Amino acid sequence: MSHYQPVKRCGWCGDDALYRQYHDCEWGVPLHDERQLFEFVCLEGAQAGLSWITILRKRENYRRAFDDFDADKIARYDEAKINSLLADPGIVRNKLKVNGFIKNARAYLEMLDQGLTLDAYLWDFVDGQAVQNRWTSDQQIPVNTPVSDALSKDLKKRGFSFVGSTICYALMQAAGLVNDHLTDCYRHVEIEQLNVLRQNSIDATTDGPSARNSSDSEFRR
Repeated sequence: MSHYQPVKRCGWCGDDALYRQYHDCEWGVPLHDERQLFEFVCLEGAQAGLSWITILRKRENYRRAFDDFDADKIARYDEAKINSLLADPGIVRNKLKVNGFIKNARAYLEMLDQGLTLDAYLWDFVDGQAVQNRWTSDQQIPVNTPVSDALSKDLKKRGFSFVGSTICYALMQAAGLVNDHLTDCYRHVEIEQLNVLRQNSIDATTDGPSARNSSDSEFRR
């Protein structure tokens, strides 16, 4: 007699193979890579009015079209480049969103000029440590929080586009600032353990930021 127990996942990823891979390997894993964080800021905004799976299926097209989210290059896009993007069937051809990526790149570069990385900036909103939620049903998970409200307000002030509170909370979930895997999802405890390991590595050194940056690869698979 077989005693096989199917893996329990969050219900939102369903049976779609790409969605499951994203759920299993990316969603909720604490992220500190600058390029990937900038990509998430842009792509989470791109899903406004759509669904994340729509953007996820186009992610490789976005990476190709937007120079692998090289902010320096995106910030210099001219009208000809914008027109070529609006003619690209591999992405969402919305002029406001395309221009939003450019605005985001410029706002991000201005942050860097001020000596502030996106990593340090975003994680400061949760005091450098992921929030470990313990939801037992999808209905309990909020679409925004006071923290995402504050993040949204500040990003807008800095010149970012498509960064409403709901989008910001989705970003926080994706980048692991919060662990919103349901408690019966197999990834919940794994993400929790990753965060404990990371915090222990920081506590074990007198130079927290250096420890965090040197161990990024351990936490984003």
